[in-house]
Amino acid sequence: MKILVTGGAGFIGSAVVRLAVSRGHEVVNLDALTYAACLENVASVAGSNLYSFEQADIRDRARLDEIFSIHRPDVVMHLAAESHVDRSIDGPGDFILTNINGTYNMLEAARSYWQGAGRPAGFRFHHISTDEVFGSLGAEGQFTEDTSYDPRSPYSASKAASDHLVRAWHETYGLPVVLTNCSNNYGPFHFPEKLVPVVILNALAGKPIPVYGGGENVRDWLYVEDHADALLMVVEKGALGRSYNIGGENERRNIDLVKTICGILDAKRPKAAPYAAQITYVTDRPGHDARYAIDPSRIREELGWRPSVTVEEGLEKTVQWYLDNEAWWKPLQARAGVGVRLGMKA
Repeated sequence: MKILVTGGAGFIGSAVVRLAVSRGHEVVNLDALTYAACLENVASVAGSNLYSFEQADIRDRARLDEIFSIHRPDVVMHLAAESHVDRSIDGPGDFILTNINGTYNMLEAARSYWQGAGRPAGFRFHHISTDEVFGSLGAEGQFTEDTSYDPRSPYSASKAASDHLVRAWHETYGLPVVLTNCSNNYGPFHFPEKLVPVVILNALAGKPIPVYGGGENVRDWLYVEDHADALLMVVEKGALGRSYNIGGENERRNIDLVKTICGILDAKRPKAAPYAAQITYVTDRPGHDARYAIDPSRIREELGWRPSVTVEEGLEKTVQWYLDNEAWWKPLQARAGVGVRLGMKA
């Protein structure tokens, strides 16, 4: 396939780009190179004749039309998004413009291209979203593809809106779409403002390791390379108009995840005091969802996909990657907002 990947210099997008090229697909990476993007994430495939890069903003419709016309993709994998909840609390405008308006632009550019090409049967628009659109669970239950939407943050509300747009373009215009909603990702190339890299890098630096509230919030953790594998399977084999929840089958309380990372660091880079001694409880995030958990039955039963990496295995791989790649993450710590507590303006 020739795949147009939006946000391919970001965390999840770059994992998709690397895996797709390794499997022989031709990839066009469309990325605006905002604060969380790094072309170093795709350096391993940048020299391949299967890879090309277009710096473009999904808010720029004319540029999108140009890229579709030049590259004529078989499928679109739309990952470009603002994704950090704390940043959405402090500055929701970017999330509205990128996640909602940008997705509208992508849908219209894709529809124009698809119709102009004679509605090729193999064309797909794959919209990649989050389990956060479903809101917050209690102690029991899991999100299914039929769970009602109940977003609680500007980020999740903007992603919920984009999901609705994609479904509407399928129902109204017949655009061939598939959708996925994933649980929390982690792994190599994770931008250092999210929980897992913050824990690793603060621990190594001897800084306090911040844990929101009492650390009781529960998330389902999905290794990013497993996620990339699932996304490629859905775009190739998923039923049109269908959505698929992608989970890691690895629920953990935040405090337990943090302590696991500290234990891995104790073994890999020991020091006088255990890293867990640096854990510091801080004021909770406004509107912090209590628990996310995904029921992955549909993707398992219809497409035969399951995650291959447990959270313990994935965290060990991730910690080792950060230990080995200081040259990647060190410069990123100077980018705006990194290392600063965000999300308290509410």
